[in-house]
Amino acid sequence: MERVDCVVIGAGVVGLACARALALAGREVVVLEAAGAIGTETSSRNSEVIHAGIYYPPGSQKARLCVAGKQLLYPYCEEHGVGHRRCGKLIVATAADQIAALHRIQTHAAANGVRDLRLLAADEARAMEPELRCVAALYSPSTGIIDSHGLMLACQGDAEDHGAMLALHSPVTGGALEAGGIVLDVGGAEPMRICAHTVVNSAGLMAQRVAAAVRGFPQGKVPPCHYAKGNYYSLARRSPFTHLIYPVPEAAGLGVHLTLDLAGQARFGPDVEWIAEIDYDVDLRRADGFYRAIRDYWPGLRDGQLAPGYAGIRPKLDGPGKPAGDFLIQGPAEHGVQGLVNLFGIESPGLTASLALAEQVVEIAGRT
Repeated sequence: MERVDCVVIGAGVVGLACARALALAGREVVVLEAAGAIGTETSSRNSEVIHAGIYYPPGSQKARLCVAGKQLLYPYCEEHGVGHRRCGKLIVATAADQIAALHRIQTHAAANGVRDLRLLAADEARAMEPELRCVAALYSPSTGIIDSHGLMLACQGDAEDHGAMLALHSPVTGGALEAGGIVLDVGGAEPMRICAHTVVNSAGLMAQRVAAAVRGFPQGKVPPCHYAKGNYYSLARRSPFTHLIYPVPEAAGLGVHLTLDLAGQARFGPDVEWIAEIDYDVDLRRADGFYRAIRDYWPGLRDGQLAPGYAGIRPKLDGPGKPAGDFLIQGPAEHGVQGLVNLFGIESPGLTASLALAEQVVEIAGRT
């Protein structure tokens, strides 16, 4: 049986950031990834937005790690040549009775440490985006976009430069708690067992299943996982917008918003549906709802201009009709198992928060 210091389960953006941080701290690290490439699920099926930290509950892990992660991410991208752009975001009110909500959002953001939001009159917003329809807007200059795959490659490179190893096609199928550490059963073409002093469970959509498969782990500490599928549609021409456009949030979420990739391609989403099993098909029947929502702030959108884009799935800790739960970063203090750090419910803003979240994981791992 192989013995290693640290195992990170999952080579998404958060897992690779954790592997990088552990390797930089001088730990021996092996990353186990079930798929044949890095970041094939949640990390490659998102809007690639660098979030400012505006909406999350003050004092939450999401708020704290998003703001801290954003502050780390921009200089990291500059230093490592990761494609990104600080394009800014407009949160738009399309009716007079929504203006009060913009003021509340600005106050809420300030409580999270985001104090650069600026309230714009309609003519100021339209000067920035002439095709926009609104009565007022909030401008977030620190929101941006990023090449998520480029970020993952940079983290992988840093980790490997400091001795980490990545094993693809290596699903964790089970495990056990033993006196010498945490033993993991690893499948694939050449199944094996690995005993690790420290294990970081960053398996994303599968994190709960991995934790539940470790014999001896207290099953009452495995939270439920609900799959929230977001459908995205792409604009079948070059975008007339240069900023991200978000409507005033709805009770059920942030609404159908416009994001951009680094090539200037616009995409709209998400249209959330709750699913029982992983399914990445985009439902063409949902397009009518997209047109109605988008025309609230972009009346110039013509019929036939939206094409199916992609779908992404978020691992939610709470189901339909409930407020979005916080990140659950579960270490020995929470579950009683030495050497194990579980990352549950790591959805948006996980990409933005990844470097800061990894620093917290290293701190927890250092105490075990």
